[in-house]
Amino acid sequence: MTVVGAPLLWSPRFRATTAGLFLLSVLFAFESFAIATVMPVVGREFDALSSYPLAFAAPIAVSVFAICLAGVWIDRAGPGAALYVGVAVFAAGLICAALAPGMPVFLAGRAVQGFGSGLAGVALYVLVAVAYPEELRARVFTVLTSGWVLPALIGPPVAGGLADAAGWRWVFAVAPLPATVAAVALIPAVRQARPPDTPGRTAPSLWWAGVAAVAVLVVGVAGRQEIAGWPLAAAVAVAAVFRSVPRLVPAGTWRFAAGLPAVLSARSLTGAAFFGAEVYVPLALVQFHGFTPAHAGMFLTVSALAWFAGSWIAAHVPVLSDAVLRVRWGTAAVAVGIGASATVLRPEVWPAVPLIGWSVASLGIGIVFSSASVLLLDYSPPEQTGANSAAMQVNDAVAQSVWLCAGGTLFAASAAAAWGFAAMFAGAAVVAAGAYAAAARITASSSMR
Repeated sequence: MTVVGAPLLWSPRFRATTAGLFLLSVLFAFESFAIATVMPVVGREFDALSSYPLAFAAPIAVSVFAICLAGVWIDRAGPGAALYVGVAVFAAGLICAALAPGMPVFLAGRAVQGFGSGLAGVALYVLVAVAYPEELRARVFTVLTSGWVLPALIGPPVAGGLADAAGWRWVFAVAPLPATVAAVALIPAVRQARPPDTPGRTAPSLWWAGVAAVAVLVVGVAGRQEIAGWPLAAAVAVAAVFRSVPRLVPAGTWRFAAGLPAVLSARSLTGAAFFGAEVYVPLALVQFHGFTPAHAGMFLTVSALAWFAGSWIAAHVPVLSDAVLRVRWGTAAVAVGIGASATVLRPEVWPAVPLIGWSVASLGIGIVFSSASVLLLDYSPPEQTGANSAAMQVNDAVAQSVWLCAGGTLFAASAAAAWGFAAMFAGAAVVAAGAYAAAARITASSSMR
């Protein structure tokens, strides 16, 4: 809740930090949308379309290990080193991809990018806790969310235009400069950050982080069904995920234990449900309503705008000042919105109906992600902010990647039949209901207003 008279985010005190956070958010978002746009060109040039899945799976998997490392590092030494090393490594990965003579080096660059973004992502969350008073944190997360809106709107056409005019390599080559500018802008905030006076909770074993990273990578590759013995590989990898990840998050997270574990579960399951449905909305519009891919993609543009609106509402609407209540309402909105969006499978239904449904779901996830981030910082004493932020991001990455791969495997078995689409929406709705059940277990921390 914003306190009357609270300093504005763009006042001289916070201007440089807010600008740096926003620019890094834009950069990470643009890279995400850009790679999806130019990857087909990269695959054809290197004659390595079979490696297409690894370009997306590798950075996610490597980031799992980097996130865990960042949590340990930040809680011992503060966020500054992890931030600067993360940005430098991210930029190095971009340069490596831009200069790659073939697919192996390109994939190595993508993995390096994932490692850098994992380090920097955790550091950004800790900087929010260090640099801003509690009453401004929800608005800061709105700024971070807004950093994804512009790339969602113009990222694909800009990346495509740059690739056509100068070559796909320039999509990667131009990014290190704004990354450097963003890092410099964050110097004042980093100077405020100090290592905690007392040690945090026992750090998770980086061995288990490595196991989780490899397992997520194998799940991502096996889920594409393009390797021999993929069912066995997928089963072993999922078992490894269930063995390793609970050791990287607060005890009880996967059991919806009250408090912080429930916050992490609600956020991760909300993300898994939302992205698990979003993958199929444009495809369903093309298949069942005859939309062109460009017109179907407009649903994703609406999604980005509604997501930002949800984040803004969470930070500015007084009736939603209770962050715990916001998470519950947001998870409910995602479940209802996914259910309404499933009407896209009926050709006789006016497309405006699923559009409204998807807007509700997008509004809901905007509320949940922003509010859960605020709750995480409220629950975390200074010596545990890094570890808890890392745990949240690991849980998000694992839940989303595993659910997407599991859903993709089932959908592939249906050969894109109507029942396959229906199963995807139904499964996403069930996961969203699980997110609501987790949200019901959230209680206010002692530090909350």
